[in-house]
Amino acid sequence: MPTTPELPGDLVPPRSDQEKWLKRHVAMMCQMDHERFPGSQPVSFGTKDLEKLEKQDYWVCEKSDGVRVLLLVITLNAGDQTVYLIDRHNTYRSLAGLFFPHHENPKRPLRNTLVDGELVLDEDPRTHHKTMRYLAFDCLVVDDQNVMSRPLDKRYGRLQEWFYKPYSKMLREFPEMGRSQPFEIKVKDLSFSYGIEKIFNVDIPALQHGNDGLIYTCVNTPYTPGTDTNILKWKPPDENSIDFKLILRFPSQDSNPQEPNFRKKPIFVLFMWCGDDHGVPRYEPFDVMHVEDEEWERMKASGEQIDERIVEVVWDSKREKWRMLRFRDDKPNGNHRNVVENIIQSIADGVEKEALLARCTAIRNAWKARLGQPATGLPPPPQQAPPSHPPQAPPAFRPPAPPPKVEFRYGSLGPSRWSKVAGPTTIAGMNR
Repeated sequence: MPTTPELPGDLVPPRSDQEKWLKRHVAMMCQMDHERFPGSQPVSFGTKDLEKLEKQDYWVCEKSDGVRVLLLVITLNAGDQTVYLIDRHNTYRSLAGLFFPHHENPKRPLRNTLVDGELVLDEDPRTHHKTMRYLAFDCLVVDDQNVMSRPLDKRYGRLQEWFYKPYSKMLREFPEMGRSQPFEIKVKDLSFSYGIEKIFNVDIPALQHGNDGLIYTCVNTPYTPGTDTNILKWKPPDENSIDFKLILRFPSQDSNPQEPNFRKKPIFVLFMWCGDDHGVPRYEPFDVMHVEDEEWERMKASGEQIDERIVEVVWDSKREKWRMLRFRDDKPNGNHRNVVENIIQSIADGVEKEALLARCTAIRNAWKARLGQPATGLPPPPQQAPPSHPPQAPPAFRPPAPPPKVEFRYGSLGPSRWSKVAGPTTIAGMNR
């Protein structure tokens, strides 16, 4: 199974003069009145969003399981070009070995540019050779032109014509330049919102990296930093995940109730991010995560710090428990309270893959009606040989699972000196 890649490049020292200048420069490029991460964030897909897909034009692509980063190209007056990655922590990494030519004159460098995309680690299923790739899907600024206010089709056109095609042509003509690159660069294929059958049946099975659902982006709306309700993230209801901060609460010692017993299995408390108070993240207890005894033993054997990390969890509807998927060290905070509420609603009111596919004809007809074209059904599937046995009857309708119980089961927890890294460096084989 392909893994999430480690970000390449040299970290720009936090709070250094260089980082301050870069953040001011990006804010100026994007015409923002703040210096926070300029990338947009989707909202979770629910039943009500099926109507959105009929009323407005959306493009869709598979959601890669990778690391979300922006690619920043800075070209100063002297023509010197430097390239950086910006992650969701809003930290910067300088990259060597990349050059982007100008779309009109390839001997000149492309000017200031900011591209949105995802870094993935592709693994060849035959040779198991791993290749890091940057999959671009949108842009904010290209060649000193801010395109955030333009619709998606115009932004995507600039991404292809001004950013990617000159770069791709350069590599074809001078293949030796590709050997020094930290990763390959591609542009993601986007499809009309009614074209998901091909994505499910052809595109996703051919991927060499993990898939995390679908992303629908409204064609006619601008690029919006922060949460954008016009970008919809679809997952099967039982795969919707939430990011929390994980805090370990150890039981007290039998002989001394004032001291924690680090040798016993703790309670795995999930804390929800509620925003910042004067720059300090504020968290509130939400629920607990279920961890089997053997999982706890594996955690201890890993030697990793477990406490105070961001963890991605899913709701196990059969057991009515939150279960861990992975740690999310690429995210500075867990999901905000509002996002958590939206995802909970998506879990309770989620849309199954079959329902999404069944709506495609109506979505296509509505799209064509906006263009003044006659409504038609979707093209028939390719002809196949008749099955050797009669087709199975469709599965019986299964009502959606009830919404998860989100009340905090153990009552409110007060501050604890044990939830921070304290005491001996290693306890029972676990780094703290």
